[in-house]
Amino acid sequence: MRLNELLKYNDIVIQCHDNPDADALASGYALWWYFKNNGKNARLIYRGKNVITKSNITIMLDKLKIPVSYEPDFADTPELLITVDCQYGQRNITKTPAKHIAIIDHHQAIDDLPEYSEIKNAVGSASTVVWDLLKKEGVDVNDNPLLATALYYGLYTDTYKLSEISHPLDKDMQDELVINRSIIVEMSNSNISLDELKVTGNAILNYEYFEKNKYMIIKSEPCDPNILGVMSDFALETAGVNVCLSYYIGQSEVKFSVRSCIKEVHADELAAFLAKGLGGGGGHMYKAGGKLRPEKLMHLFPMQTDEQYAEFSAKILHERMEQYFDSYEIIYAKEMTLNTSEMKKYAKTTQELGYVKLDDIFPDNTEITVRTLKGDMDVIIDTTTYLMIGLFGEVYPISEKKLRSSYKTLNKSFNKVFEYDPKIRNTATGKKKTVMSFARTAISLDEVNIYAKPLTKKVKLFTVSNEDRYYSGEIGDYIAFREDNPHDIFIIRADLFPVLYHEI
Repeated sequence: MRLNELLKYNDIVIQCHDNPDADALASGYALWWYFKNNGKNARLIYRGKNVITKSNITIMLDKLKIPVSYEPDFADTPELLITVDCQYGQRNITKTPAKHIAIIDHHQAIDDLPEYSEIKNAVGSASTVVWDLLKKEGVDVNDNPLLATALYYGLYTDTYKLSEISHPLDKDMQDELVINRSIIVEMSNSNISLDELKVTGNAILNYEYFEKNKYMIIKSEPCDPNILGVMSDFALETAGVNVCLSYYIGQSEVKFSVRSCIKEVHADELAAFLAKGLGGGGGHMYKAGGKLRPEKLMHLFPMQTDEQYAEFSAKILHERMEQYFDSYEIIYAKEMTLNTSEMKKYAKTTQELGYVKLDDIFPDNTEITVRTLKGDMDVIIDTTTYLMIGLFGEVYPISEKKLRSSYKTLNKSFNKVFEYDPKIRNTATGKKKTVMSFARTAISLDEVNIYAKPLTKKVKLFTVSNEDRYYSGEIGDYIAFREDNPHDIFIIRADLFPVLYHEI
């Protein structure tokens, strides 16, 4: 959907979910600003039983001049109703009749969607979705510093102070917004009330500890999702606790926070495991979070009462925590070799890939961040550093020596279309350039053969070159090593393996 498709309507109401949070208000504010600037009669409202009282939200409304109106008895029938950070007909938004409906959201789509809808359930906030829509219209929200600050705070609060960000669009918005940081600090320091402090204390006092795998589970009353992160951070300072899951069970979602302080457990991976098929989860190596959707849980167990819903939700989280620790094997490549009797021998298939000489983009010794769909990668440029671009947009650094020995480089562009085009950002200046605009083509040459086999159990692999962060191998992926170096062990995705290798 494009926002300009909605400009044919003049009477537009933008509705946040009942009890709106910072993300709903920020994304609604951005839409209101866009339509007002295009000469439309736009109104921003929320309904429900409760007027906003939370201190950080009231500060947000005042300091950022958000023109939202509380309309519990709203009786108009607008030409166009846009629900933002929620979906029309869901339980968390009072239904408002309208001639036409549009939906802008970042939660899982659960019903038949209207013609006009934009849902990106992989991103961290509705603010990101709206920001991306505005960029596609050539609109720069930094022209309104208060709006830019609001969008940043929407993402900030929906991703526990940015710690749960995983999608590159969220990171792009975070980088590009020019904000009033003093207002962000003021709102952030008003985020917990005395009642929420009591909720935090009561939840922590009733913790569950699982000694075998050294993790803790904390169940809370429904609260601001940021409070879950406070609980998990506090618990992780306890001796003998390496991982913590805190959660609450709300009517519209089960929200959880994950923390890890050991390299063998990535919080973002654990969050994704807990939410798989039931919601969404992501974040960073040590801090992450996610949610489970009630309608998804219903497919597993037809719940009739709130008590059954709460009991089953807790059961799922407990079971998945236990399953996670039992689901994988840890391999330290420096310390072991693989048994070739269980493996077959393969040679690399000739492929056209992409390569980029990094000092063609930024000068030597520049510190950069390479942003891809799979995450960020920090690199310091030198004259021998290159990037390789794989068949599916995967990006990884490679030395000039390795490039020349493994590939024939061609002086022609590497033109591929990916879901998200990788970008390079100068860490010091913030200047960005797209990787693909500098990419050239390389053809893989014959190189050392490998031994490989499909995985029958999930693996966390610490390679010789990176002993601090593991590479995940799922069941069906291939684990392999170079014939000339049994400790050079690596993982190849199941869908990539038959494209990249052939059996000898």
